[in-house]
Amino acid sequence: MKLTFPPDFVFGTSTAAYQIETAFEHEWLGVKSKDGHIFDRTCDHEKRFVEDAAIIAHCAPAYRMSLMWSKLQRAPFAPLHPETVQEYKEFLEDLKRRGVKIMMVLHHFTNPLWFAAKGNWEQKENIAMWVDFAKKVVDEFGDYVSWWNTFNEPNVYTSGAYLLGEFPPFKQNLWKAFKVIDNLGAAHHLMYDYIKQKYPTQPVGISHNTVLFAHENLLGILPEKISDWWFMERCLKPFAAKLDFFGMSYYCKMSHDPFPINYMDTPEKFARYNKPHDDMWEYYPAGLGEIMERYWNQFHLPMIITESGVCTTNDKQRIGAMKDYVQVVNDCMQKGMDVRGYYWWSTFDNFEWHLGPTYRFGLYETDIETKNRTKRPSADVYHQLAYNKTIEL
Repeated sequence: MKLTFPPDFVFGTSTAAYQIETAFEHEWLGVKSKDGHIFDRTCDHEKRFVEDAAIIAHCAPAYRMSLMWSKLQRAPFAPLHPETVQEYKEFLEDLKRRGVKIMMVLHHFTNPLWFAAKGNWEQKENIAMWVDFAKKVVDEFGDYVSWWNTFNEPNVYTSGAYLLGEFPPFKQNLWKAFKVIDNLGAAHHLMYDYIKQKYPTQPVGISHNTVLFAHENLLGILPEKISDWWFMERCLKPFAAKLDFFGMSYYCKMSHDPFPINYMDTPEKFARYNKPHDDMWEYYPAGLGEIMERYWNQFHLPMIITESGVCTTNDKQRIGAMKDYVQVVNDCMQKGMDVRGYYWWSTFDNFEWHLGPTYRFGLYETDIETKNRTKRPSADVYHQLAYNKTIEL
C-alpha cells in the first residue's frame, strides 16, 4: 500500500538548541541525568553547523529549531550578542540556500541563569524580560522564518519543573504551577501580537504536548481524569485564544493503575499488561489520531504535528513507527481534518533532558563520546517521504 500526501504538505525534522549545543550559562548546565551523564557538552552542534545543515536538508525540506536564549542575551534587556547572532545567521543562510524552511521556537524549556535568579516564570514581572528577548529574535531573524512556535510544550515545562520536580528549578508546588502556566500564556499573547504586526503572513502557534491517558483498573480512573484535565486542557487554556494553527506533539499512551505507567520506571508492568513499547513509553500510534480528532472538534484550526517519533536503538522499529504515524495523519486528512505538516523528532540523537543521551530518537546516530553523526536507514526512508510526499507501507 502506498500513502500519498498533497504537494503543499510540509514534512520536517525537529531539534532544540539546548539539547544539541554546548550548555551556556543556563539552568540545565551541570544537571546529572538519569543515565549518569552531565548536561554540558551535548552534541557539539555549534561546532558542526555546516555538517548539520547538510544533514537537516537531507532529512526534509523543513526544520523546527530554537536559538539558545542564554547565549544570545547575556543579561536582562541586553542587546543580542553580536558574534552569536552572526553564527546563527550563517547557519540559517546555509539552510536557506539548501531550500529548508524554518519553524522557529522562541522558548524550549530552558532559561538563562540570570532569569532563573530573578524567580523564573513564577514572577509575573519577569514576563517582560522574555518578551524583550523574543522581540529581538523576531527583529533579527524573522526574515528566515516561515512558522513560529512561541512556546514548546508549556504543559511539559510546567509539569516537569513545578509538579514532578524533574526539570529546573526542581519544584513540586501546585500553586506555583498554576502561576507559571498562566504567565507563559500571557507571554504568548504578547508575542503573538508582535509577530502578527511585524510578519502578518507568518503563522504563529505553540507546540502542545499530548498524551492519550488511560487506566488499567478502577484505581486508575480518577488519576487518569486528573492527568487529562491538567495536561490536556488546563495547560492549554491560557494559549488557546490566539493560535493560527494547532501545533501538537505526540509520543505515547500513558495508563494508570493508579500510578502512571512508563517503561523507564515500571518495565515489569509492560510484561504484566502485555503492552508494546519503545525505550520510554507505551507505543500506541492510534492515539495520535484520537487526539487529533479531539482537538480538531474543539478548535477547527489547521493542525501541524510539530513533534512525533520513537525512542529506540532499533532502527527497524523507528521506520515502522514512521509508517504507522504518517498513516494515522493521512487517515485524519481523509476524514476532513486540515493537517498542514508533520515534523519528526529528531534529526539526530541529542541529550534527552533529565534522562540523558542514551535515549535515542534520531534519524542520524550521534556518538556519545566523539559526537560524530552516522546516518541510519530511517533517514533515507524519511527523505523519500519528505521530498516525494509518498511512502510504501
